[in-house]
Amino acid sequence: MRLFLLLVLFPVLAAAQQITVSTAASLTDAFKELGPRFEASQPGAIVRFNFAASGVLLQQISQGAPVDVFASADQDTMDRAAQQKLVDADTRKDFATNSLVLVEPAKDGPGLKSLQDLTGPSVLKIAIGKLATVPAGRYTQQVLDRAKLWTPLEPKFVQADSVRQVLDYVARGEAEAGFVYRTDAAILGDKVKIVLTTTGHTPVTYPVAVVADSKQKALAQKFITFLGSGAAQAVLVRYGFGSL
Repeated sequence: MRLFLLLVLFPVLAAAQQITVSTAASLTDAFKELGPRFEASQPGAIVRFNFAASGVLLQQISQGAPVDVFASADQDTMDRAAQQKLVDADTRKDFATNSLVLVEPAKDGPGLKSLQDLTGPSVLKIAIGKLATVPAGRYTQQVLDRAKLWTPLEPKFVQADSVRQVLDYVARGEAEAGFVYRTDAAILGDKVKIVLTTTGHTPVTYPVAVVADSKQKALAQKFITFLGSGAAQAVLVRYGFGSL
């Protein structure tokens, strides 16, 4: 009877040690490395990742998706999460920074030198993140608004579902230019070329918080604490993120 109870209870106990982390697409590679490291630091724990645009992740959480930790690529999306009481505001913490860059295909690119060059005839399509859901898209709008180029360039925009999709468009030559994070450009450094680092936008900082409806808040908080550790920060820096 005792063995039977153990067999019945074991899946429950195992599930009790699992958390789901919904995180911005730009963190994909770094978090895939951080996941096993966190699990090693918490025997018996399992962390699952859900990668997508920050706005899409927020929509999923608001619709009841079973998520324990939310990591966004911007403060505005996390602000909305807090306003809707979808996250525990007391657990919110910034853990990384990034920068927005203009890229073109490494092979047969238009040879851009400045933002103004985007208005030229050699640039037919400019890939950007969807403004409603992709923080990189909003950062891009800030940059181009300040340069008074948003309206003139708008007919050339191809809006993507995530910053990684923007990167793919440019890497495959389906767009002559695009705006991505420096960390994304580094991943496909042989296929895209960084033209310049943008200025004039809100600083790119990544906040993380425990989701209010999490059933594993203690373990979720441990994951957030882990992100601020020296070991985790070293991994993030290696992938091109700035540490905090």
